[in-house]
Amino acid sequence: MSHDLDKGAHSVYSLYYHFIQVVKYRRKVFTNDELVDFLKTKVREIAERFDVEVVSIECDVDHFHMLFRGTPVLRITEFVNAVKTITSREIQRNFPDVKKVLWKGKMWSPSYFLATSGQVTLPILMKYVESQEIKGDQAN
Repeated sequence: MSHDLDKGAHSVYSLYYHFIQVVKYRRKVFTNDELVDFLKTKVREIAERFDVEVVSIECDVDHFHMLFRGTPVLRITEFVNAVKTITSREIQRNFPDVKKVLWKGKMWSPSYFLATSGQVTLPILMKYVESQEIKGDQAN
């Protein structure tokens, strides 16, 4: 990962965000690698459409963490809503057994966590996101 500054026509910026999305009622959905890989692929596809770079994405059984890099014109709420809507629909379509675990077909909690990386250094955030994968592996 590059720590270089990004440049626009009239700007120089470095915008990194830490995003956490929890499954509604913390239902344990992400219990197999195929489903986790599917989520990661879908999120990366959505990110491309929004000109967002996914730096890191890791799952635990009931939530995922993503570190991403955006531009000053990124409409963050639209991006987050697209991630939530599309991943919910596509996961339920491709992994119908997930519906047995969900509450009334609701995949995601309506709330989420989002922080700019300015509150914490990037290496610390990266270490935290990567440590979540280790914890998730031990939970299986």
